Formats: sequence, structure tokens, C-alpha cells
Amino acid sequence: MTEPIQVEEEAVLFAVKDGIATVTLNRPKQRNALSIAAMNGLYQAWERIDADKDVRVAILTSSDCGTFCAGMDLKETSRVKQETGKDILTFFKDPFHFRMRRVRVPIVAAMTGHLIAGGMLMSLNCDLRVGLSGTKIGITESKIGRGSPWGMPLLWMLPQPVVMEMVLTAELMEIERFRQLGFINYLEETPDAVRDRAMKLAVAIRDNAPLSVQAGKRALLTAMSVGCDTGLEMAWHIYREAYESDDAQEGARAFAEKRAPIWRGV
Repeated sequence: MTEPIQVEEEAVLFAVKDGIATVTLNRPKQRNALSIAAMNGLYQAWERIDADKDVRVAILTSSDCGTFCAGMDLKETSRVKQETGKDILTFFKDPFHFRMRRVRVPIVAAMTGHLIAGGMLMSLNCDLRVGLSGTKIGITESKIGRGSPWGMPLLWMLPQPVVMEMVLTAELMEIERFRQLGFINYLEETPDAVRDRAMKLAVAIRDNAPLSVQAGKRALLTAMSVGCDTGLEMAWHIYREAYESDDAQEGARAFAEKRAPIWRGV
């Protein structure tokens, strides 16, 4: 059953079913903007996923309102500064979502609307992305005097001139452009179709050998960070646990016996 993360408001919903965790931003009246409660609720969700070894894949989505995430809650940002004298980032456990990048299982983004600023941040931290046709993407921090240090991984995911345009102009771009550039895996015509596609991807991931899946995610992200030659060498070490596991033998047995494998993650 879906339940709220225990924070000051039901800003983030969390559910697990059949090995798939679903994390939902739940602030539709605020265009799913990232409040203190939402940011810290997301942090708790990633902690919860990593603590549950039965979770094999996660889906990140949001309540339908036309916007997947509008970025930081600017009204709350202004209020917090006036009331406390401190910037809102002071109250976030993880201001730039570094914890999200370390989640052991793949994360599929089911983006049922526009993704702006922090919405773009979360999308690039996901491993697969399903978007809604006709929506827009933007890194808009330059319009409000903030910044986007979190955007550096985009240089390994998109052409540099596109990233430069996004950061410097802070203008919104059509999501179809990002599908053409390979940043978006799939585009769908309705929010329900977006979620359905994300679930199909999650099921496919869930049904594969968990150690192989986790090593695959870790190896690819490591190679992106350290470069090709070093990444290739490190990948052998990352995959070692999968090669030496009982699951590696189970896969061969299942193939020979013409049955579905039973993965144990060991």
C-alpha cells in the first residue's frame, strides 16, 4: 500500500510491490516543487530502498499537474530566509541529490510533465527516462540567481553546445529534442502511458539477475567518471561478484533446463 514518508507534509509517497519501489513527488498544487519536506522525503526514500534487499528497481514519478517537477519551491525559499535568516539549502539533508546518485538499484524516471531546474537534476540522476510528449525541459537557475553545479554529468550525456545553451540562456526546450539526442529513452502521449512504459522497463530490469543489474549500473557510471581505459579495468572488479555468484550458475542451469531462472542475489 502507498504510504507517506514521515515528514511535515505528505510530500513524498513511497510504495513497494513485487520488488519494484515507486517514489512519488506529491505536491501537485505547487507543481511538484521541491520543498524541505520533499527534499528530505526523497532522501529517506533512497535510504529505504537501499536498506531493502528485496527491492530490485525503483520508479520516480510525481502527481499529475502538468509538471514533473518545477525545481525548488521559491515561495518557501523566500519565507525560510525571512523567518530564519538562512538559505533553504541549509535545511536540506542532501541539497544536490548526491544520495540519489548512489542508489544501488536502477531508477526509472516516469516524467508526466515539464521538468525544470531540480526536475532536470533528478532526471539526469535516473538511469532510464520516459517523458511526456509536448512538454519542456530547462535549467532555469540563471533566471533566479542560483546555479546548476549538479549539471556537470550532462557533458557525458548531451552535446556540450546544448548543455551550454541550457545553462546560459535558462530557456525551456522541447522534450522531443532530447529524445532525438538520446537523453530520453521513450516519449509517450499521456501520463498513464508514461507510467505504463516505466513499469514495463522496471519489470524487465527486475526479472534479470540482480547482481548483474547492479554491477551494470555501477560499472557504467564509474566509466563515465574515470574514462574508458580505467573504466574498463574497474568494470572487471565491479562485475566479479556477479561472475562468482550462485546466480551465474543458475542462469546456465535454467537455460539448459528450459525454465525461468530463480534469482537469489547471491
